[in-house]
Amino acid sequence: MAETGMTLFDTAVGRCGVAWSDAGLVAVALPAASDAATRALLRRYLATRAHATGPEITDGGDDSRPAEVAVAIARMVELLDGVPDDLADVRVDLSGAPEFHRRVYEVTRSIPPGGTLTYGEVAARLGMPGAAQAVGQALGRNPVPIVVPCHRVLAAGGAMHGFSAPGGIETKRRMLVIEGAIAPPPPTLF
Repeated sequence: MAETGMTLFDTAVGRCGVAWSDAGLVAVALPAASDAATRALLRRYLATRAHATGPEITDGGDDSRPAEVAVAIARMVELLDGVPDDLADVRVDLSGAPEFHRRVYEVTRSIPPGGTLTYGEVAARLGMPGAAQAVGQALGRNPVPIVVPCHRVLAAGGAMHGFSAPGGIETKRRMLVIEGAIAPPPPTLF
C-alpha cells in the first residue's frame, strides 16, 4: 500500500494544498473557497489515483510530512513569493494521467518562471501542430498546478482563457505577475 497524506499551506496567492504518495506529489490545490473544499479536492485526486488515503495531515502535523514534501512546499511558497524556481526536480506521481497528458505536462514543466508558451506552441513542441485544444484540455485536468505550471500557458496572442483552477483567470494573472511574466495592472485612484 502506498503511503499517502495531505496538508494545507499558506502562499502569497492564498491557502493551497498538497497530496502525496510514496511516488511523489499526487495533487496540488490552488486556493479554494474553504479549507474543506481544498481537502475534498485533494481526497478526490488521491482516490482517482487509486491510492489508499492515509491519515490526513493538517497544519499541526509538519513533523509528519515526508522531508521531500516539506521541501516541495517551501519551494512552492518561495516561487509564489517571487523567487524564481522551475520546480523541475520535484517528483510528481502522474500514474493516473493519460500518456498524452503526461507529455503535455513534461513540456509545460520546461517553461521557466517568467516565461510563457501558447497552447499551440506546446502542441508544436509535442510534434502535434493543430492540437492546441487537446493541450488545453490536458492542462485543464492538471493535478499538480504550480509544479506543472499550467498558468504559464496562454491562448494565441497571449490571451488568458479557461484557467480552471479556483479564482480562474485572476489567479492565473496574479501568478504570472508574481513571476514577472506579465506586468502588473496599473494602479487605480481608488
